[in-house]
Amino acid sequence: MAKLLMPGEVLAITGQAADLLLRLDNGDAALLYLHLLRRGTVNDLNWPQPRLSAALSLLRGQGLAPQEVPEADPPAPEAPPPEYALEDLNAALNDQASSFPALCDEVERRLGKKLSANDLRVLYTLFDHLALPAEVILMLVGWCTEEMERKYGPGRKPFLSQIRREGFAWARRGIDTMERAEAHIQRLTQLRSREGEVLRLLDIPARPLVEREKTYIAAWDDMGFDNEAIRMAYEKTVLKKQSMDWGYMNGILRRWHQKGLHTAAAIQAGDRDPRPVRAGGGPQPPQPAAQEQQAREDMDRMRRLMEQMKREGG
Repeated sequence: MAKLLMPGEVLAITGQAADLLLRLDNGDAALLYLHLLRRGTVNDLNWPQPRLSAALSLLRGQGLAPQEVPEADPPAPEAPPPEYALEDLNAALNDQASSFPALCDEVERRLGKKLSANDLRVLYTLFDHLALPAEVILMLVGWCTEEMERKYGPGRKPFLSQIRREGFAWARRGIDTMERAEAHIQRLTQLRSREGEVLRLLDIPARPLVEREKTYIAAWDDMGFDNEAIRMAYEKTVLKKQSMDWGYMNGILRRWHQKGLHTAAAIQAGDRDPRPVRAGGGPQPPQPAAQEQQAREDMDRMRRLMEQMKREGG
């Protein structure tokens, strides 16, 4: 059998692998296969874990990915930021050729306060150590301010420590240009709206989400599920578990995603489970609810028959 997975500089795909991918009819599986061809690992693929697991499961089911994906070399640890002295900060503030002084003035205006020495160290860490452009830092400050006001009300401003934490997260994602920052904020805004929608679908009162919940919702959104499909998965989860279970519901949605079912109509048409079969080969007896329904129908038919006989006898 021709080798299906051939990592290397030249991306080569066998006819057999192409046929299997076409048969899968799944965009995530095809993208992941190309990534494995190019990199040989999934470590540097910035996908939510549920999305990655679903695509990887599809590939493994067709023999297009090994059961154990090799790990890439661990990334070099981040260099700790320098301990900027007051002399460093003063020199940066007095550098007329730098955009740092204007950045500080604008951040002070937006936060409505005079920046302390520690605040200036944080801002200079983003500017100098992470090498984020001033305009990207301003977009970062704006986003953090929006988040604080959304969570705690108008007029609430973020601490510089919060801005620093988010700034390091942006840097790790390579968000170092205005275009990338705009795209990232647009995605975060879209997900923020989507999180509120999903909470309503799950009958959960509006509240801040923990990171794992955010990861699940982002993955479901990436997979392309509509509201009705998410509601159906929720109802199946509660029916089975008697309460909301994020992991169980994610398993339902992953299974539907693997089948290419992302709308209520598609799920109803393509996810009909066959009736379970007993060891003897016959279908299982009807469940109590089905028995009650059948009894009611039999009684109705008997009543109509008796009424008809009375009319005919009269």
